[in-house]
Amino acid sequence: MDAPETLHFRLTVHYDGAAFHGWQVQPDQRTVQGDLEAALTRLGNAPRSVIGSGRTDTGVHATGQVASVEMPAQWSAPQLMKSLNAVLSDDIWIEAAVLTTADFHPRYDAIDRTYRYEVGLVPACASPFHRRWCWPLGGSGGPPVELDRALLARACEEILGEHSFEAFAKAGQPERGTRCTVHAATWIETELGVRFTITADRYLHHMVRYLTGTMIDIARGRRPIEDIARLLAFPAELTTSPPAPPEGLFLHRVTYPGDDAADTDSQPSTERTRSPLPQ
Repeated sequence: MDAPETLHFRLTVHYDGAAFHGWQVQPDQRTVQGDLEAALTRLGNAPRSVIGSGRTDTGVHATGQVASVEMPAQWSAPQLMKSLNAVLSDDIWIEAAVLTTADFHPRYDAIDRTYRYEVGLVPACASPFHRRWCWPLGGSGGPPVELDRALLARACEEILGEHSFEAFAKAGQPERGTRCTVHAATWIETELGVRFTITADRYLHHMVRYLTGTMIDIARGRRPIEDIARLLAFPAELTTSPPAPPEGLFLHRVTYPGDDAADTDSQPSTERTRSPLPQ
């Protein structure tokens, strides 16, 4: 049997989204997909296309984006990872490269995706070493931001399971509908504030940011907890809070059949997951 001329690789990609106009290639704009394709084209001596597990918007980060690429067969996974990290800019890093099959598709083969949203509540979140990667609520110099942790936990319980998230979306996907299944949702304490982690089978546009903005307003006493259920059941009768800003959002993990699903904050599950925050 002849040796294959090309091999397929699965990449796990981290990036700081601050300088990018999102993931997807756009004319005259710097994007993550564009930078990756340029680097791989240089390494492969021919145009290379990169397929991602999904798009992230302008300013959104990733610590677990998954992409695939076809490269000449002389490349090994360790060589490809090392060479990519040598030529890519400092705001993109390849965590892993592994051989995969020709029919692997990062988007369509995914079981679920996990996002994290970081909220800063202490003055230090305004530091230039933190504010680029969180929503710096506590960095304004005003009075401390107080959040009701029990309300955050209750809000997580409300969104678990399958619902229409039409109210929590900037734009829908008419061909796929508005229903998503949330497998896990938690708020935990962090050094700078709190972190929202959500795992679902799919997401609508800006869904995590609208959920975060609305939950934070509930936890600040600006709207009742009952609004979550009303927004899910009657999306035309009520509006969400403004979406949380993009800089606090991270695509944390994409899970595929056979992957180890363990996660420090959130494990995909068909059962309801309660927040570890104090009730």
